[in-house]
This record gives sequence, C-alpha cells and structure tokens, in this order.
Amino acid sequence: MRVQPHGVGSIMHVIKRGTRGMDIVRDDADCHDFKNLLFYTNDAYMPEHRRREAEGIGAFTRPENWPERKPLTHVLAWTLMPNHFHLILQELQENGIAKFMQRLGGSMSLCFNAKYSESGSLFQGGYKGIRVDTDAYLRYLTAYVLVKNVFELYPRGLKQAVQHFNDAWKFSLEYQFSSLRTIACAENSSIVEHGLLRDMYTDPKDFKQQARDMCIAHLSKKDDEMLFLTLE
Repeated sequence: MRVQPHGVGSIMHVIKRGTRGMDIVRDDADCHDFKNLLFYTNDAYMPEHRRREAEGIGAFTRPENWPERKPLTHVLAWTLMPNHFHLILQELQENGIAKFMQRLGGSMSLCFNAKYSESGSLFQGGYKGIRVDTDAYLRYLTAYVLVKNVFELYPRGLKQAVQHFNDAWKFSLEYQFSSLRTIACAENSSIVEHGLLRDMYTDPKDFKQQARDMCIAHLSKKDDEMLFLTLE
C-alpha cells in the first residue's frame, strides 16, 4: 500500500523520490524554491499565476488581496535531499495531504522543466505515506527525518557522522534545507507548525541525545520494524 488510510488529524510520514533516482534539485536556488513551495502550495487558495502575483514581495509573504491563508496541513518537520524529500504532516482538511502533495509535486516539476528545458514528471510516481500512530514512533521519525538524513550528506556518510557526532551535529545545524533548527535551536519558521514537536522536546538536549541513539541503532540494524516504517 503506497499511502495508508488517514483522515483529518492524522499525522503522516510522507516521502517523494525523483524519477529513476535522479536529483530533484540541482543548485541552492532550486532548494530555496522548494522551501517557498512548501509555504505557498500548503494553502486552500492557490491561484494559477501564484509566482507572478507574489513576485517581489519577499519569501513567505502573501499579496494583500489574497484571502486569509488556510493551510491544508501542518508541516511538523521536513528535510530536502538531492533526489527526494521527507515531510511529517498533520492533515487539517479532508484530503489535505493529497492536495498538498499534488500541488507541491506539480509545481516542482513545472519549475524544474522550465528552468532546465526538460519535460515530464520530476518524480517517480506518487508519494508514499505511512500513518504515525504512537508518540514513540513520532519521536523516532522526527530524529530520522531531521538528523539521520542530513547525516547522510556528511563527508563519508552516516558512519563517519556518528563517529564524529558533535561535528556532524554542527554540520546538520548549518544545513539550510531542513527544519532541524526549529527544534534544536527553537527557531521560528513560516513553514513549520512548532507546537506539537516543541511540546514533545522541551529540552533540545533531549532531542540531540535521542537523535544520536537513533543513528547508532540505525547503523546496527537492531530495530528492523522501525526501519521498515521509515519507508526506505
């Protein structure tokens, strides 16, 4: 099953990959466009010429003549990787996650094709989604999405990141295309709904320690069930 059944209030881990494993972003400008799209496509109102109407007014800003913003989902956490992305979403409107993902994927494909003179879908089919139904899984998944994935980008990968954890942690905090800092540094974000995860992690040190434990467990492959739930 590609997407598990869910409804309003459900929390879902969503992942979407580039077609044939290809990159979905090629430079920092593409990555910043992704951040903007996380904000603009997560809205009940999305005009056909959104980019043109919002041009020149700054990132994460809506024109004054647009109706009040009504998000389709709460984005709880996100990380962009070169050939895929992870989101932790809470559905706010019926079919909100499906609408959001359709708009996000479609907008990314249009922008990518226009910029690089290509055609077709940027992505490998639809998105995958699994329901998060326990606090324990949400804790595990948050560390997986925000830390383990960015650690994969650390020089020589996850194993070296775990062996040099504090240096890799600093590396991850400096990575711009993840919402890690909203938890680890209590930064505010126009994209992310902060409440749920900040209530769960009142002390950022607890999150850092849990992230370390999760990465070690991931390397040792001790927790096969939880690894399956991460949709690898």
